Amino acid sequence: MRKFILGIDEGTTNLKCVLYDVEKQEISDIEQNTFKNFYPHPAWVEQNANEIFKLLLRTAKAVLKRNSVEKGELLGVGITNQRETVVAWDRRTGEPICNAIVWQCRRTSNMIEKLTQKQKDLIKEKTGLIANPYFSASKMKWILDNVPEAKTLAKSGNLCFGNINTYLAFKLAGSFATDTTNASRTMLMNLKTLEWDDELLKLFKIPKASLPEILPCDANVGSCKQLLNAPIVGMIGDQQSSMVGQGAIFSGDTKLTLGTGAFMLTNIGKDCTKKLPRLLTTVACTLGDKTDYAIEGSMYSACSALDWLKSGLGQYESVSETDKMANSLTDNEGVYLVPAFTGLGAPYWNDNARACIVGMTFATKKEHLVRACLESMVYNTKDIVDEMKKCKMKLKMFSVDGGGSKSEFTLQFMADMLNHEVVKSKQSQSTALGAIYIAMLSLKLIKKEDIKKLAAEEKKFFPNLKETERKKYYAGWKKAIGNCEI
Repeated sequence: MRKFILGIDEGTTNLKCVLYDVEKQEISDIEQNTFKNFYPHPAWVEQNANEIFKLLLRTAKAVLKRNSVEKGELLGVGITNQRETVVAWDRRTGEPICNAIVWQCRRTSNMIEKLTQKQKDLIKEKTGLIANPYFSASKMKWILDNVPEAKTLAKSGNLCFGNINTYLAFKLAGSFATDTTNASRTMLMNLKTLEWDDELLKLFKIPKASLPEILPCDANVGSCKQLLNAPIVGMIGDQQSSMVGQGAIFSGDTKLTLGTGAFMLTNIGKDCTKKLPRLLTTVACTLGDKTDYAIEGSMYSACSALDWLKSGLGQYESVSETDKMANSLTDNEGVYLVPAFTGLGAPYWNDNARACIVGMTFATKKEHLVRACLESMVYNTKDIVDEMKKCKMKLKMFSVDGGGSKSEFTLQFMADMLNHEVVKSKQSQSTALGAIYIAMLSLKLIKKEDIKKLAAEEKKFFPNLKETERKKYYAGWKKAIGNCEI
């Protein structure tokens, strides 16, 4: 009998179902579809959770049918999802009471700004997070304050709050549950206890009864009647799932995803007390009763800046040209691009910063702008790595995936600036594979150490830059950062 795992990768704009052959240890097939985001006001972002669920069923059934997967052949389901996005629904009907508020939405900025420094310090101490509208708690409070049905349901005990993974699990298996990685992004879970924190619930006025049970990532959440009765045996947030998919599963292992924005996470093992003022501490993964934590730094803009040069300024036609353009120059000739189009993320956390290009002369060409853009991803990565080193972490494996990893110029410059070996991940579906590996661990089909073997690498890049040059380049970047304030 054939054996499969279905990986559900629910992102911010698309939903992907990945069918994995357990015996062959490879992806058999992929089905992918996009869904809408809504922008009712400036800086507001919403989604229709019911539409996402219906799309999930359609996408999953399509890939299962195309491969003639029968009941019993699908051993389990793993779910990975966009983090922080909040869905509110009626426990009795499973129907959302309003659109989901997406992680990108800034509608609660004023709410966060009104928090006292003492309250912000409390949030940082208990959750490892920096108080920010990015996380789920303020979104839940906004719904309670602005959606009348939410108050009514809360009084009767029928209000459900959850991230997208919780809503999908509720609809698929009838279970009201989340995992520690998603819960750690709400600003409501205590990192030490891995439980909802009463003091934080009181701060945001969130009724505990409206929140799901927090389970390990490899827990059996329940069976999916609509998907061949297979059990959900893996749930993990997308960035943590990418860590697992790339094999960053032991202390000191780091993964960097270069996408529209960029997310870097370093596994710090069992100690959640390593907190840095300008970076986040979060759950990396919980398997059974064992939890690993991670230090996380995020960049608001990475490949989106490269796309701006193409679509906005017409500086090149195909991404494949960018490496050739960058390598046509012997160095950056003092030209820097700071991609603060929507502010600066870690470690600056400056929402008032704006993008700038510095160091231009009449000799500056489009090649300089492209090179400066590619280099900016590396400099911001070094910013975060230098911040991480303050907690005396030694970097071991440094793996990179995402669209930006296609640029060998960027990966070589990263090895040079970090003075550390950089690995290009071979897996183009590392996020989905992370959830699949968690499901396989849950079903005892593999052991944790096997993930290192499954997470193949495509190429390694080694540092080849003098320390004097490294310092010169980075000093120019730090000077450029000072020019992006408004």
